[in-house]
Amino acid sequence: MIEKILLAVSGLGHAEEMLKTLKEVPSIQSAKVTVLHVVTPQTTSSAMTDKWEEGGKILANAIQALNLDPSQVSSILRQGDPKDVVCQVADEIDADLIIMGSRGLKRLQSILSNSVSQYVFQLSSRPMLLVKDDIYVKRIKRVMVAMDNSDAAKHCLNLALFLLQGIVGSQLILANVTTDLRGKNSDVAEINPDKNPVLASAVAEAQKYGVQTRCFTSSGKPGEEICRLADELNVDLLLLGSPDRRPSVAKNFVDIDRLIGASLSDYVRVNASCPVLLARTTG
Repeated sequence: MIEKILLAVSGLGHAEEMLKTLKEVPSIQSAKVTVLHVVTPQTTSSAMTDKWEEGGKILANAIQALNLDPSQVSSILRQGDPKDVVCQVADEIDADLIIMGSRGLKRLQSILSNSVSQYVFQLSSRPMLLVKDDIYVKRIKRVMVAMDNSDAAKHCLNLALFLLQGIVGSQLILANVTTDLRGKNSDVAEINPDKNPVLASAVAEAQKYGVQTRCFTSSGKPGEEICRLADELNVDLLLLGSPDRRPSVAKNFVDIDRLIGASLSDYVRVNASCPVLLARTTG
């Protein structure tokens, strides 16, 4: 399911650390990795030369830090607007997953600061793993999926089951949040999945792969609850589905709800205390 990974590096090291951790996962070990650094245009030729040299060093350092089998890794240094180039290269190599660092900017800050990760998620239909600058990347054992009846959530479940195959002592945490926009949070409750149809079907799917599961429910504002659950349960990776609500004629334009921070995925992207894998489905 994940055979080609695009790693976009900026020189900070967070995305590289995430990939190194991901490469410890048995189902990912044979995946090919393309490491990309984008050089932004400069006003003078000397400044442009300096940027190219700096970009080459960033790529070299990233590849050295990853310490991968040379047959599994390639590099691309390209000039342009980073948010456009990342999408273009992801399409060129047909990436199954994009990994990027994220500053975790909120709402309109993402637009005003020209946030690359935010715009890439808007314009790409590919799964995207975001690693905020202020979080600690841990070895992947506890993976949480926010479950509901959507196709996007089911897609995330399939991704999680793929990732957890072969990880000794791994655990899949399935969380179902009942929306209460009044902001009254309930206690986090571990439940028997038979009492919750959404979780019951997810557990049945996990059992096919021999993956150990735990099921939790809570109520409140969905974004806040998902982040609270991930934090309280000490989750290593959170998977969240994000249906694309745009009509076919608007696929090349950003989703305004997400850009202004009005979406669930935007809230979780900014506030989760662990890496977040956002999976897009159309419709």
